[in-house]
Amino acid sequence: MSDEKRTEISDLGEFGLIEKINESARAELTTTIKGIGDDASVHDAGDKYILISTDLLIEGVHFDLAYMPIQHLGFKAIAVNISDIVAMNGTPKQMTVSLALSNRFSAEAVQVFYEGVKAACEKYNVDLVGGDTTASPSGLMISVTAMGECDKEKIVYRSGAKENDILCVSGDFGGALVGLQVLEREKQEFLANPEMQPKLDDYEYIVGRQLRPQARLDIVHELAQVGVVPTSMIDVSDGLTSDLFHICKQSDVGFSIYEDKLPIDKQTFETAAEFSMDPNACALNGGEDYELAFTVKQEDFDKIEKFEDISSIGYMHSKEKGRVLVTSGNQIIELEAKGWKHF
Repeated sequence: MSDEKRTEISDLGEFGLIEKINESARAELTTTIKGIGDDASVHDAGDKYILISTDLLIEGVHFDLAYMPIQHLGFKAIAVNISDIVAMNGTPKQMTVSLALSNRFSAEAVQVFYEGVKAACEKYNVDLVGGDTTASPSGLMISVTAMGECDKEKIVYRSGAKENDILCVSGDFGGALVGLQVLEREKQEFLANPEMQPKLDDYEYIVGRQLRPQARLDIVHELAQVGVVPTSMIDVSDGLTSDLFHICKQSDVGFSIYEDKLPIDKQTFETAAEFSMDPNACALNGGEDYELAFTVKQEDFDKIEKFEDISSIGYMHSKEKGRVLVTSGNQIIELEAKGWKHF
């Protein structure tokens, strides 16, 4: 029997595993500006930087075809990868899509999936330029690579936040998580009674947040229009708190978020209460909103504060002051990363 110690991947977590991989993946080429550790890698292409990001979606882990229409899945697979390019302040340009398919799937089902892919490519003005297909012993696996570009002076990393920067977000939070609860409830009711029809009319917004999320390319355009380059940025896929922790780690800072500043849609708030869930906890920890969280210099804030879909929720301060939530009663609570765990 080997005496070699076995480390479970679940003990490391996703980012611990990435750090281990990164130990043996140091960039050697001068054209590689940024490798592992941000929303996309960055490569010198002369006048501009090229951005590359890749993502893997696994049936039964990332999506459930019991309630995810396969056309929506095609759209979502593109949108969530474009979100990574957007989080670098970049413009998406090309995509590749690879599929591993079991014999459950017909050629017609694949065609419908690609109708969703096409719709997303048209919406975000990107080209589908390749990919691969292979057999899968069970289920569906999707690998998407997004490529984009960015002016060199406008690239934004997770590592640029400074003390006293204003912390901003796009859109609203918690909707995708609460929408998932609705879908799971309808699935269980269907399994108990296959004759039932899903009751989703009252939950259209939050169900849409889960099934057909949008990449916030519009926010990047709005920031460019007023000449604001964020000091740091990340797309919120694992949960607002969890993803802000990545900015803190890369930038060596802490933050304060104000509970009464969290943007929560009315439908999210009411449905969370229906499920006996805390709406604020959903906003802080729910994943798959695919909004942007970013920091700006104080002197830039007046240029963006009138944008309806951008909210300031707090500010950055020294690492020693922690990563905290200031409640509506002025209590200070140290936050923990309770978002999506990949392992």
